[in-house]
Amino acid sequence: MTDRTDSQLAAQYEEYPYPRRDPRDEAKRLIVGSPGHLREIDHWIFGASRPTSEPLRALIAGGGTGDATMMLAQQMARTNRPGSVTWLDRSTASLKVAQERAAVRKLTNIVWEQRSLLDLPQAGLGLFDYIDCCGVLHHLPDPAEGLRALVSVLAPGGGLGLMVYAPHGRTGIYMIQDALRLLAPSDQPPSARLDVARRVMRQLPETAWLRQNRFVDDHFNGGDAGLYDLLLNPRDVAFSVPALHKMLSDAGLEVACWMEPMRYDPIPLLPDPRLRARAEALDPLGRAALAEALAGNMSVHIVYCVRAGEAPTRADPFASTAIPIAREMPTDELAKHIQPDGTITMVFDNLRVPLPLPPLAGAILRLVNGQRSVAEIGETVQKAGGVLAEGFDRAWRATFTQMERVNRMLLAPPP
Repeated sequence: MTDRTDSQLAAQYEEYPYPRRDPRDEAKRLIVGSPGHLREIDHWIFGASRPTSEPLRALIAGGGTGDATMMLAQQMARTNRPGSVTWLDRSTASLKVAQERAAVRKLTNIVWEQRSLLDLPQAGLGLFDYIDCCGVLHHLPDPAEGLRALVSVLAPGGGLGLMVYAPHGRTGIYMIQDALRLLAPSDQPPSARLDVARRVMRQLPETAWLRQNRFVDDHFNGGDAGLYDLLLNPRDVAFSVPALHKMLSDAGLEVACWMEPMRYDPIPLLPDPRLRARAEALDPLGRAALAEALAGNMSVHIVYCVRAGEAPTRADPFASTAIPIAREMPTDELAKHIQPDGTITMVFDNLRVPLPLPPLAGAILRLVNGQRSVAEIGETVQKAGGVLAEGFDRAWRATFTQMERVNRMLLAPPP
Protein backbone atom coordinates (compact mmCIF):
# COMPACT_ATOMS: atom_id res chain seq x y z
CA MET A 1 0.00 0.00 0.00
CA THR A 2 2.57 2.54 -1.13
CA ASP A 3 2.45 5.16 -3.84
CA ARG A 4 4.44 8.16 -5.00
CA THR A 5 3.04 10.31 -2.21
CA ASP A 6 4.03 7.68 0.34
CA SER A 7 7.59 7.75 -0.98
CA GLN A 8 7.62 11.53 -0.59
CA LEU A 9 6.35 11.16 2.96
CA ALA A 10 9.11 8.68 3.79
CA ALA A 11 11.71 11.07 2.37
CA GLN A 12 10.29 13.92 4.44
CA TYR A 13 10.84 12.12 7.74
CA GLU A 14 14.39 11.18 6.75
CA GLU A 15 15.19 14.80 5.98
CA TYR A 16 13.22 16.27 8.89
CA PRO A 17 12.65 13.64 11.62
CA TYR A 18 9.57 14.57 13.61
CA PRO A 19 9.05 15.96 16.13
CA ARG A 20 12.28 17.92 16.49
CA ARG A 21 14.08 16.65 19.59
CA ASP A 22 17.54 17.09 21.12
CA PRO A 23 18.57 13.93 23.02
CA ARG A 24 20.50 16.05 25.53
CA ASP A 25 17.19 17.44 26.78
CA GLU A 26 16.32 14.01 28.25
CA ALA A 27 18.52 14.89 31.20
CA LYS A 28 16.24 17.85 31.93
CA ARG A 29 12.67 16.66 31.44
CA LEU A 30 10.29 13.93 30.38
CA ILE A 31 7.70 14.91 27.78
CA VAL A 32 4.30 13.55 28.81
CA GLY A 33 0.96 13.61 27.06
CA SER A 34 -1.91 11.58 25.69
CA PRO A 35 -2.29 8.93 24.49
CA GLY A 36 0.18 6.50 26.02
CA HIS A 37 0.45 7.78 29.60
CA LEU A 38 0.77 4.72 31.84
CA ARG A 39 -1.86 5.86 34.32
CA GLU A 40 -4.30 6.53 31.50
CA ILE A 41 -3.66 3.10 30.02
CA ASP A 42 -4.29 1.45 33.39
CA HIS A 43 -7.50 3.42 33.91
CA TRP A 44 -9.12 3.86 30.50
CA ILE A 45 -7.97 0.68 28.74
CA PHE A 46 -7.87 -1.81 31.61
CA GLY A 47 -10.46 -0.25 33.91
CA ALA A 48 -7.92 -0.07 36.77
CA SER A 49 -8.41 -3.81 37.23
CA ARG A 50 -5.30 -5.28 35.53
CA PRO A 51 -2.58 -6.07 38.11
CA THR A 52 0.66 -4.15 37.75
CA SER A 53 2.55 -7.41 38.31
CA GLU A 54 1.29 -8.66 34.94
CA PRO A 55 3.83 -7.87 32.19
CA LEU A 56 2.70 -5.20 29.76
CA ARG A 57 3.67 -5.54 26.09
CA ALA A 58 3.27 -2.14 24.44
CA LEU A 59 3.75 -1.13 20.82
CA ILE A 60 4.39 2.44 19.68
CA ALA A 61 3.40 2.23 16.01
CA GLY A 62 4.91 5.19 14.20
CA GLY A 63 7.37 5.95 17.00
CA GLY A 64 9.05 8.90 15.28
CA THR A 65 11.75 10.56 17.36
CA GLY A 66 10.47 8.83 20.46
CA ASP A 67 8.14 10.97 22.58
CA ALA A 68 5.59 8.25 23.39
CA THR A 69 8.29 5.58 23.66
CA MET A 70 10.35 7.59 26.16
CA MET A 71 7.27 8.47 28.22
CA LEU A 72 5.88 4.97 28.57
CA ALA A 73 9.23 3.18 28.91
CA GLN A 74 10.36 5.66 31.57
CA GLN A 75 7.09 5.42 33.49
CA MET A 76 7.31 1.62 33.46
CA ALA A 77 10.94 1.72 34.60
CA ARG A 78 10.20 4.14 37.44
CA THR A 79 7.42 1.94 38.78
CA ASN A 80 9.24 -1.35 38.17
CA ARG A 81 6.53 -2.51 35.81
CA PRO A 82 7.48 -5.70 33.97
CA GLY A 83 7.19 -5.74 30.20
CA SER A 84 8.55 -3.88 27.21
CA VAL A 85 7.84 -1.02 24.82
CA THR A 86 8.39 -1.70 21.12
CA TRP A 87 9.28 1.34 19.00
CA LEU A 88 8.25 0.81 15.39
CA ASP A 89 8.89 3.21 12.54
CA ARG A 90 10.49 3.06 9.10
CA SER A 91 12.59 6.24 9.44
CA THR A 92 16.31 5.72 9.97
CA ALA A 93 16.79 9.35 11.02
CA SER A 94 14.02 9.09 13.62
CA LEU A 95 15.42 5.80 14.93
CA LYS A 96 18.80 7.44 15.55
CA VAL A 97 17.24 10.27 17.57
CA ALA A 98 14.99 7.94 19.57
CA GLN A 99 17.84 5.57 20.42
CA GLU A 100 20.04 8.46 21.54
CA ARG A 101 17.24 9.67 23.80
CA ALA A 102 16.83 6.20 25.30
CA ALA A 103 20.58 5.98 25.89
CA VAL A 104 20.55 9.23 27.87
CA ARG A 105 17.79 7.76 30.05
CA LYS A 106 19.56 4.38 30.29
CA LEU A 107 16.32 2.63 29.38
CA THR A 108 16.64 -1.10 28.79
CA ASN A 109 12.97 -2.00 28.28
CA ILE A 110 12.68 -0.81 24.66
CA VAL A 111 12.62 -3.08 21.59
CA TRP A 112 13.54 -1.43 18.28
CA GLU A 113 11.76 -2.41 15.05
CA GLN A 114 12.46 -0.44 11.89
CA ARG A 115 9.55 -1.20 9.60
CA SER A 116 6.16 0.09 8.52
CA LEU A 117 3.12 -0.54 10.68
CA LEU A 118 1.54 -1.95 7.52
CA ASP A 119 3.93 -4.90 7.86
CA LEU A 120 2.52 -5.86 11.26
CA PRO A 121 0.18 -8.67 10.15
CA GLN A 122 3.16 -10.59 8.73
CA ALA A 123 5.92 -9.30 11.03
CA GLY A 124 5.79 -12.10 13.61
CA LEU A 125 6.17 -9.72 16.54
CA GLY A 126 3.43 -11.36 18.59
CA LEU A 127 0.49 -9.67 20.26
CA PHE A 128 0.51 -6.44 22.26
CA ASP A 129 -1.59 -5.48 25.28
CA TYR A 130 -1.45 -1.80 24.41
CA ILE A 131 -0.87 -0.22 20.99
CA ASP A 132 -0.17 3.48 20.62
CA CYS A 133 -0.52 5.15 17.21
CA CYS A 134 -0.21 8.90 17.44
CA GLY A 135 -0.26 11.10 14.33
CA VAL A 136 0.17 8.32 11.79
CA LEU A 137 -3.14 7.02 10.44
CA HIS A 138 -4.03 10.35 8.85
CA HIS A 139 -0.90 10.18 6.67
CA LEU A 140 -1.54 6.72 5.24
CA PRO A 141 -2.92 6.02 1.76
CA ASP A 142 -5.72 4.06 3.46
CA PRO A 143 -6.09 4.89 7.17
CA ALA A 144 -8.64 2.10 7.64
CA GLU A 145 -6.16 -0.49 6.39
CA GLY A 146 -3.56 0.87 8.77
CA LEU A 147 -5.99 0.56 11.65
CA ARG A 148 -6.79 -3.02 10.66
CA ALA A 149 -3.06 -3.79 10.70
CA LEU A 150 -2.85 -2.52 14.28
CA VAL A 151 -5.89 -4.53 15.39
CA SER A 152 -4.34 -7.68 13.89
CA VAL A 153 -1.65 -7.64 16.62
CA LEU A 154 -3.86 -6.53 19.51
CA ALA A 155 -3.97 -9.07 22.33
CA PRO A 156 -7.34 -10.19 23.73
CA GLY A 157 -8.46 -7.72 26.36
CA GLY A 158 -6.00 -5.11 25.13
CA GLY A 159 -6.60 -1.65 23.74
CA LEU A 160 -5.30 1.16 21.58
CA GLY A 161 -4.53 4.84 22.05
CA LEU A 162 -4.94 6.84 18.86
CA MET A 163 -4.44 10.43 17.78
CA VAL A 164 -5.69 11.74 14.45
CA TYR A 165 -6.17 15.22 13.07
CA ALA A 166 -9.53 16.94 13.54
CA PRO A 167 -10.89 19.47 11.02
CA HIS A 168 -12.14 22.57 12.85
CA GLY A 169 -9.05 23.30 14.93
CA ARG A 170 -6.92 23.02 11.78
CA THR A 171 -8.76 25.80 9.99
CA GLY A 172 -6.32 27.61 7.70
CA ILE A 173 -3.78 24.81 7.48
CA TYR A 174 -5.21 23.17 4.39
CA MET A 175 -5.55 26.52 2.65
CA ILE A 176 -1.83 27.18 3.04
CA GLN A 177 -1.06 23.61 2.01
CA ASP A 178 -2.96 24.31 -1.21
CA ALA A 179 -0.98 27.49 -1.77
CA LEU A 180 2.32 25.73 -1.21
CA ARG A 181 1.45 22.96 -3.65
CA LEU A 182 1.38 25.70 -6.28
CA LEU A 183 4.45 27.58 -5.10
CA ALA A 184 6.53 24.61 -3.95
CA PRO A 185 5.47 21.48 -5.87
CA SER A 186 6.17 18.15 -4.21
CA ASP A 187 8.67 17.14 -6.91
CA GLN A 188 11.09 19.81 -5.72
CA PRO A 189 13.79 19.04 -3.10
CA PRO A 190 12.56 19.29 0.53
CA SER A 191 15.03 22.06 1.35
CA ALA A 192 13.75 24.20 -1.52
CA ARG A 193 10.13 23.63 -0.51
CA LEU A 194 10.95 24.55 3.08
CA ASP A 195 12.56 27.81 1.95
CA VAL A 196 9.36 28.70 0.06
CA ALA A 197 7.22 27.87 3.10
CA ARG A 198 9.31 30.12 5.33
CA ARG A 199 8.96 32.99 2.86
CA VAL A 200 5.21 32.52 2.59
CA MET A 201 4.80 32.52 6.37
CA ARG A 202 6.76 35.78 6.63
CA GLN A 203 4.43 37.41 4.09
CA LEU A 204 1.14 35.75 4.97
CA PRO A 205 -1.75 38.16 4.34
CA GLU A 206 -3.57 39.48 7.39
CA THR A 207 -6.75 37.82 6.15
CA ALA A 208 -5.27 34.30 6.00
CA TRP A 209 -7.22 32.01 8.31
CA LEU A 210 -4.01 30.43 9.60
CA ARG A 211 -3.14 33.78 11.19
CA GLN A 212 -6.29 33.50 13.30
CA ASN A 213 -5.67 29.90 14.37
CA ARG A 214 -4.43 29.77 17.97
CA PHE A 215 -4.67 25.99 18.28
CA VAL A 216 -1.61 24.89 16.25
CA ASP A 217 1.92 26.15 16.67
CA ASP A 218 4.31 23.82 14.86
CA HIS A 219 4.99 26.54 12.30
CA PHE A 220 6.23 28.74 15.16
CA ASN A 221 7.74 26.34 17.69
CA GLY A 222 8.45 23.10 15.83
CA GLY A 223 11.52 24.12 13.89
CA ASP A 224 12.03 22.98 10.31
CA ALA A 225 10.48 19.58 11.07
CA GLY A 226 7.36 21.17 12.52
CA LEU A 227 6.89 23.64 9.70
CA TYR A 228 7.39 20.96 7.07
CA ASP A 229 5.06 18.47 8.75
CA LEU A 230 2.31 21.04 9.18
CA LEU A 231 2.33 22.79 5.82
CA LEU A 232 4.29 20.68 3.34
CA ASN A 233 3.21 17.18 4.29
CA PRO A 234 2.20 15.45 1.05
CA ARG A 235 -0.82 13.81 2.62
CA ASP A 236 -2.94 14.36 5.70
CA VAL A 237 -6.64 13.98 6.30
CA ALA A 238 -8.71 15.24 9.20
CA PHE A 239 -11.42 13.17 10.87
CA SER A 240 -14.60 14.57 12.39
CA VAL A 241 -16.05 12.76 15.41
CA PRO A 242 -18.55 10.80 13.26
CA ALA A 243 -15.90 9.90 10.67
CA LEU A 244 -13.47 8.63 13.30
CA HIS A 245 -16.24 6.72 15.06
CA LYS A 246 -17.16 5.01 11.79
CA MET A 247 -13.58 3.99 11.05
CA LEU A 248 -13.21 2.55 14.55
CA SER A 249 -16.53 0.74 14.32
CA ASP A 250 -15.67 -0.72 10.92
CA ALA A 251 -12.46 -2.09 12.48
CA GLY A 252 -14.44 -3.78 15.26
CA LEU A 253 -13.50 -1.23 17.92
CA GLU A 254 -15.43 0.86 20.42
CA VAL A 255 -14.34 4.02 22.20
CA ALA A 256 -13.40 3.61 25.84
CA CYS A 257 -12.71 7.32 26.26
CA TRP A 258 -12.60 10.48 24.17
CA MET A 259 -9.78 12.51 25.65
CA GLU A 260 -10.61 14.44 27.73
CA PRO A 261 -14.21 13.31 28.30
CA MET A 262 -15.45 16.78 29.24
CA ARG A 263 -14.30 18.22 25.92
CA TYR A 264 -16.84 16.00 24.17
CA ASP A 265 -19.73 17.06 26.38
CA PRO A 266 -21.68 19.99 24.86
CA ILE A 267 -23.71 20.68 28.00
CA PRO A 268 -21.16 23.03 29.65
CA LEU A 269 -21.12 25.04 26.40
CA LEU A 270 -24.89 25.59 26.42
CA PRO A 271 -26.17 27.68 29.35
CA ASP A 272 -29.62 28.01 27.73
CA PRO A 273 -31.87 25.33 29.36
CA ARG A 274 -33.80 24.75 26.14
CA LEU A 275 -30.62 24.13 24.19
CA ARG A 276 -29.33 21.85 26.94
CA ALA A 277 -32.50 19.80 26.76
CA ARG A 278 -32.03 19.35 23.01
CA ALA A 279 -28.40 18.36 23.50
CA GLU A 280 -29.29 15.89 26.23
CA ALA A 281 -31.75 14.20 23.86
CA LEU A 282 -28.88 13.25 21.53
CA ASP A 283 -27.12 9.91 21.76
CA PRO A 284 -23.48 9.90 23.03
CA LEU A 285 -22.03 10.12 19.52
CA GLY A 286 -24.32 13.01 18.64
CA ARG A 287 -23.34 14.86 21.80
CA ALA A 288 -19.64 14.39 21.04
CA ALA A 289 -20.14 15.63 17.48
CA LEU A 290 -22.08 18.63 18.78
CA ALA A 291 -19.31 19.52 21.22
CA GLU A 292 -16.76 19.36 18.40
CA ALA A 293 -18.86 21.62 16.17
CA LEU A 294 -19.63 24.14 18.91
CA ALA A 295 -16.13 24.46 20.39
CA GLY A 296 -14.36 24.72 17.04
CA ASN A 297 -10.94 24.35 18.68
CA MET A 298 -10.19 20.64 18.40
CA SER A 299 -7.17 20.21 16.14
CA VAL A 300 -6.79 16.53 17.02
CA HIS A 301 -8.91 13.73 18.41
CA ILE A 302 -7.37 11.43 21.01
CA VAL A 303 -9.22 8.24 21.85
CA TYR A 304 -8.65 5.09 23.83
CA CYS A 305 -10.49 2.15 22.34
CA VAL A 306 -10.95 -1.58 22.81
CA ARG A 307 -12.50 -4.34 20.74
CA ALA A 308 -16.26 -4.06 20.63
CA GLY A 309 -17.73 -6.06 23.49
CA GLU A 310 -14.35 -6.50 25.22
CA ALA A 311 -14.43 -3.53 27.58
CA PRO A 312 -13.05 -4.75 30.93
CA THR A 313 -15.04 -4.76 34.12
CA ARG A 314 -14.23 -1.34 35.50
CA ALA A 315 -13.02 -1.01 39.07
CA ASP A 316 -15.56 0.75 41.29
CA PRO A 317 -14.23 4.24 42.12
CA PHE A 318 -16.72 4.48 44.99
CA ALA A 319 -15.68 1.27 46.72
CA SER A 320 -14.01 1.82 50.08
CA THR A 321 -10.89 -0.04 48.90
CA ALA A 322 -10.45 1.97 45.68
CA ILE A 323 -7.26 4.04 45.50
CA PRO A 324 -7.51 7.29 43.54
CA ILE A 325 -4.40 8.71 41.93
CA ALA A 326 -3.52 11.96 40.18
CA ARG A 327 -2.93 11.63 36.46
CA GLU A 328 0.07 13.99 36.58
CA MET A 329 -0.40 17.22 38.56
CA PRO A 330 -0.73 16.41 42.29
CA THR A 331 -4.33 16.87 43.36
CA ASP A 332 -3.32 19.06 46.30
CA GLU A 333 -2.10 21.52 43.68
CA LEU A 334 -5.46 21.29 41.94
CA ALA A 335 -7.15 22.08 45.24
CA LYS A 336 -5.36 25.43 45.34
CA HIS A 337 -7.19 26.49 42.17
CA ILE A 338 -10.70 26.01 43.53
CA GLN A 339 -12.46 29.37 43.44
CA PRO A 340 -14.60 30.83 46.26
CA ASP A 341 -17.73 29.83 44.33
CA GLY A 342 -16.63 26.17 44.42
CA THR A 343 -15.59 25.92 40.78
CA ILE A 344 -12.25 25.16 39.20
CA THR A 345 -11.62 26.53 35.73
CA MET A 346 -10.40 24.04 33.14
CA VAL A 347 -8.81 25.34 29.94
CA PHE A 348 -9.01 23.31 26.74
CA ASP A 349 -7.12 25.05 23.92
CA ASN A 350 -8.13 28.52 25.11
CA LEU A 351 -11.69 27.44 25.94
CA ARG A 352 -12.33 28.14 29.63
CA VAL A 353 -14.92 25.88 31.25
CA PRO A 354 -15.89 26.17 34.95
CA LEU A 355 -16.12 22.81 36.70
CA PRO A 356 -18.40 22.84 39.76
CA LEU A 357 -17.17 20.91 42.79
CA PRO A 358 -18.74 20.15 46.18
CA PRO A 359 -17.63 22.10 49.29
CA LEU A 360 -15.54 19.16 50.55
CA ALA A 361 -13.62 18.80 47.27
CA GLY A 362 -10.59 20.75 48.50
CA ALA A 363 -10.21 18.61 51.60
CA ILE A 364 -10.58 15.46 49.53
CA LEU A 365 -8.12 16.48 46.83
CA ARG A 366 -5.46 17.35 49.39
CA LEU A 367 -5.52 13.75 50.64
CA VAL A 368 -5.27 11.92 47.31
CA ASN A 369 -1.72 10.60 46.98
CA GLY A 370 -2.07 7.33 45.07
CA GLN A 371 -1.72 5.29 48.27
CA ARG A 372 -4.68 6.20 50.46
CA SER A 373 -7.91 4.33 49.85
CA VAL A 374 -11.31 5.99 49.63
CA ALA A 375 -12.04 4.68 53.14
CA GLU A 376 -8.86 6.26 54.54
CA ILE A 377 -9.59 9.57 52.83
CA GLY A 378 -13.16 9.51 54.10
CA GLU A 379 -12.12 8.77 57.67
CA THR A 380 -9.69 11.70 57.70
CA VAL A 381 -12.19 14.12 56.16
CA GLN A 382 -14.95 13.07 58.53
CA LYS A 383 -12.76 13.44 61.64
CA ALA A 384 -11.32 16.79 60.57
CA GLY A 385 -14.59 18.39 59.55
CA GLY A 386 -17.20 16.65 61.65
CA VAL A 387 -18.73 15.29 58.46
CA LEU A 388 -21.14 12.37 58.43
CA ALA A 389 -20.29 9.34 56.31
CA GLU A 390 -23.20 10.08 53.98
CA GLY A 391 -21.93 13.61 53.41
CA PHE A 392 -18.46 12.40 52.52
CA ASP A 393 -19.88 9.74 50.22
CA ARG A 394 -21.84 12.34 48.25
CA ALA A 395 -18.85 14.67 48.08
CA TRP A 396 -16.49 11.90 47.00
CA ARG A 397 -18.80 10.76 44.21
CA ALA A 398 -19.16 14.30 42.89
CA THR A 399 -15.45 15.08 43.20
CA PHE A 400 -14.18 11.93 41.53
CA THR A 401 -16.76 12.12 38.75
CA GLN A 402 -15.76 15.67 37.89
CA MET A 403 -12.01 15.08 38.15
CA GLU A 404 -12.26 11.94 36.02
CA ARG A 405 -14.20 13.89 33.35
CA VAL A 406 -11.18 16.13 32.91
CA ASN A 407 -8.65 13.27 33.20
CA ARG A 408 -7.05 14.75 36.30
CA MET A 409 -7.86 11.97 38.76
CA LEU A 410 -7.94 8.28 37.93
CA LEU A 411 -7.83 4.97 39.77
CA ALA A 412 -4.65 3.10 40.65
CA PRO A 413 -4.58 -0.53 39.46
CA PRO A 414 -4.07 -3.46 41.86
CA PRO A 415 -0.53 -4.70 42.53
